Amino acid sequence: MRRVFGAKKDKEPPPSLNDASDRINKRGETVDEKIKRLDGELARYKEQIKKTRPGPAQEAVKARAMRVLKQKRMYEGQRDMLYNQTFNLDQVAFASEGIKDAQQTMSALKSANKELKGMMKTVKIQDIDNLQDEMMDMMDISNEIQESLGRSYSVPDDIDEDDLMGELDALEADMGQETEGEGVPSYLQPDNESDLNEELNLPSAPSGHAVPSGRVNNQAVDEYGFPAVPHASLRN
Repeated sequence: MRRVFGAKKDKEPPPSLNDASDRINKRGETVDEKIKRLDGELARYKEQIKKTRPGPAQEAVKARAMRVLKQKRMYEGQRDMLYNQTFNLDQVAFASEGIKDAQQTMSALKSANKELKGMMKTVKIQDIDNLQDEMMDMMDISNEIQESLGRSYSVPDDIDEDDLMGELDALEADMGQETEGEGVPSYLQPDNESDLNEELNLPSAPSGHAVPSGRVNNQAVDEYGFPAVPHASLRN
């Protein structure tokens, strides 16, 4: 049967967007080369027209230049059409890549959603609330334990706070009296010399400078212990 009707040929896969775009780009490059060649011919005819005198010869050169110019315009139209086709293929390829990216994104989101649901089954809000309550209770118990351990054994519980405040006020008053006398506390002020001399039975220290022997005791002296200088009386 295969010999009579022949074997069924497998269909070739359709060309991809990249293959179609590459093929069109190659055609566009071929058209560009033809346009460049025609530009060269036109430049050569332009020089001949400048060098040729007006007449039949110049008109023949102009006719050939016109034919080349028409070919160039035709190739330029084909090139523009190929560029438009390439642009359309690029747009379709861009849209296709965007759809593929969206599909991958959706697949990743579905996988993450499934994994998240499995994780949420192991975590419950009620368990978290119970755990927080237990932690708060343990912190309160810990604070009570610390306060109990920090209690002082030497301070009795039946002390009146009013008595303590009165004693504190009296202590502040005593401290205020001690700091009188030019702001120096009493324990820093010098001891009374007269009381010390009486206790030790010592003679009192002479005041001022010593008076030399043979000097009259009742003579007037100045504040430094020297004889006072007499002042002259003013006469009218």
